[in-house]
Amino acid sequence: MGSEVFKAYDIRGVYPTALDEGLAWRIGHATAQFLRSTLTGYDRSDPELNSVVVGRDMRKSSPALAGALIDGLRAAGAGVIDIGMIDTSQIYFAANHLRCCGAVQTTASHNPAQYNGFKICGKGGRPIGQDTGLQEVARIAMAMTRHETGVTGPLRHVDLTQPYKQFVRGFLQPTRALKIVIDASNGMAGAWFDVLFADAENLDTTVINAETTGEFVHDPNPLADANLAQLQKEVVKQKADMGICFDGDADRCMFVDNKGKIVRCDTVTALLARIFLDQHPGSTIVYDLRSSRVVREEIEAAGGVPRRERVGHAFMKKTLADTKAVFGGEISGHFYFKDNWYCDSGFLAFAHTVNVLGNQRKSFASLVKPLQRYAGSGERNFSNDDKDGTIQALAEKYNDGEVDFVDGATVQYEDWWFNVRPSNTEPLLRLIVEAADARLLKEKLAELTPLLGEPVEH
Repeated sequence: MGSEVFKAYDIRGVYPTALDEGLAWRIGHATAQFLRSTLTGYDRSDPELNSVVVGRDMRKSSPALAGALIDGLRAAGAGVIDIGMIDTSQIYFAANHLRCCGAVQTTASHNPAQYNGFKICGKGGRPIGQDTGLQEVARIAMAMTRHETGVTGPLRHVDLTQPYKQFVRGFLQPTRALKIVIDASNGMAGAWFDVLFADAENLDTTVINAETTGEFVHDPNPLADANLAQLQKEVVKQKADMGICFDGDADRCMFVDNKGKIVRCDTVTALLARIFLDQHPGSTIVYDLRSSRVVREEIEAAGGVPRRERVGHAFMKKTLADTKAVFGGEISGHFYFKDNWYCDSGFLAFAHTVNVLGNQRKSFASLVKPLQRYAGSGERNFSNDDKDGTIQALAEKYNDGEVDFVDGATVQYEDWWFNVRPSNTEPLLRLIVEAADARLLKEKLAELTPLLGEPVEH
């Protein structure tokens, strides 16, 4: 049990074999040391600034792991502000709403029930990933054992329901009545969606899979099409205007149109980009490099500045902050907002999409149809033990295209492009291809697939 739980962007592993209360205590102690060390320019004797906010999701192991984490934080002398069972986006709100040096959410996001973990952010919600502090947290945690320190930092419990609701609802402004089906995936949207939106005007919402018992009707991963099937059927059955499926900790979401068809998240990014650019002319919009070309085209057509970025919330958030971008989106269902401290939020993505739909007389399907003008493969996975060698070989084979290595290798031609990138945690290559039409897409997939390894369902 040890360092394998430290991933590129967070801490995650199977409970209790890879991650247990003992390791959670050490992670808490290490996190307190690291976060307090980042308080340059602040009064380190300020007891509030020496506090860490802690939240947790609905998994069965979350109370025990969050409790052990809290004990470790306090044993290092940090104060703890426990805000209870929350969606992950609320931890970013708390890191800005409360005086503290950072925050930790206890969650395994979209992973199956046996997993759990921690997402750490610094002051103001700044992401703590492998290159921005998580390696240091791992180093400290792995160099110690749980022990008596003779120190116990203060603990207080805070309920942020009302200020958080006021913040989220401030973005919701639909002007016509809409019927919407929500799939909470037995995750944190089940605990929070109705709290935030049940009394909203012009919204008739039905929440399915709202129970938060730590067991899942389907895996809480909306990126897998199979996990959207129940929502698709319910949208058609209820003749709803839209469906939305949240992941386990409700910081990601996927959309279904009024015909029950899945709307890919890069399509939603393109749709929302025009709205944000109407409100903030000339602004930058950030999108991950797996996104359809339609995203860049829509941003440029609306007079904005497109910024293509590598995959991952730590990279996306940094680029949004550096460029003061108004909005950003990833095909994984993460959507980022300047007005949310450049952090991601499933509930704000819901609110902004509802606004677009509610302020126009068109159906969701007709709104997105002009944005679905290319044929895309979606992300496909291949087992490969020589990831770097394969990527280099592909770049050389297709060197007559425009090649870059921002994240793996991207090769672009006039009528098609592909990206192949390595998994951070597994011997896998991930491929995405887009082409001018379905015929060309099929041809290029058949050409590329034999070069990448054994296809894997993921």
